[in-house]
Amino acid sequence: MKERVIDGQNYRKERIARCIKARSDDIYALTSQKEMWYLLFPRIVPIVGIAIVAYLLPIYWKKVILTTCIFAMLAVSWDFLSSCGMLSLGQALFFGIGSFAAGGFNHYLHLPVYLTIPLATVTGGLISTMILLPVIRLRGIYFAMVTLILPLMLMRLIEATKLLGGTEGLTGLSPFPNEWVEVTLIMAAMWAALFGLRRFIASDYGLIFVSIRDNDRATMASGINIYAFKAQALFIGSSVCAFCGAFMTHSYQFTGMPVFAMEFSILPIAAAAIGGMNTLAGPLLGAMLLVPLSELLREFGTLRIVFYGAILIICVIGLPEGIFHYLSRKYNEMERWVKIE
Repeated sequence: MKERVIDGQNYRKERIARCIKARSDDIYALTSQKEMWYLLFPRIVPIVGIAIVAYLLPIYWKKVILTTCIFAMLAVSWDFLSSCGMLSLGQALFFGIGSFAAGGFNHYLHLPVYLTIPLATVTGGLISTMILLPVIRLRGIYFAMVTLILPLMLMRLIEATKLLGGTEGLTGLSPFPNEWVEVTLIMAAMWAALFGLRRFIASDYGLIFVSIRDNDRATMASGINIYAFKAQALFIGSSVCAFCGAFMTHSYQFTGMPVFAMEFSILPIAAAAIGGMNTLAGPLLGAMLLVPLSELLREFGTLRIVFYGAILIICVIGLPEGIFHYLSRKYNEMERWVKIE
């Protein structure tokens, strides 16, 4: 608590809410239209703003926005798994399986885009869950290490067996009808993933997943099969990543070993660290900053890694809680100096 002396009188700074929240994040005491807009503003502005920017920018930056939305969904998925007590370093695993599933359905079975993406989403989620099911009892860094190793193993397996195109991958896959459909679909999917997972994790059923993260032993002692719930969370989180992989496959009309690149595992974690963990919206905000920033710094060549790393360090040191936590606190609360009696 900060204190200061003004005119010989002691004052302290206190932080208070703006008087519209009643008891929780889902219960509000709304007394005017102004307060309704106060709640809607931080939700509507990002949706409308990103849509306007995406539709007005040239084709190159449309692809950047598309990539940003994909990494934002990967970051939201990572944060969801983290909120359920599973530290994952293998978003590339889920992404790659979804990508190869979509490519296989389209290349070998000649299925159209509107079928390959949902099929690859469900198939990728199921395969990822089945692969990690034997190690779902592991906790913390041990589970994370397994998710980190598996994408590397699959890369070598595809390279050795020549499955699904081997090192050359699958090319000439079906594209989207046009760029407007492509951009609209990925933005709709991103917002659906964010608000859907936020609503799910805040529900009574979702509280079980949060309790597993907070104290899995106490949750188990309550008679709850935490491994069944972890499997459900793993399926949901990996399905979101599989959708991203399937979508990017048809966007670039290619799938191959690069879809298992470490970039798809590391950047979502960096976005979550900068945006704010365990918020779901924070990782999305972090991805919205990091991916376009990486493109803007591309003209500096190899020096962009230096600038990129410096910006990451500054953000982590300056705002260890995350940008979203800071902005949310500033928006929902105000500070004032109060006289100490």
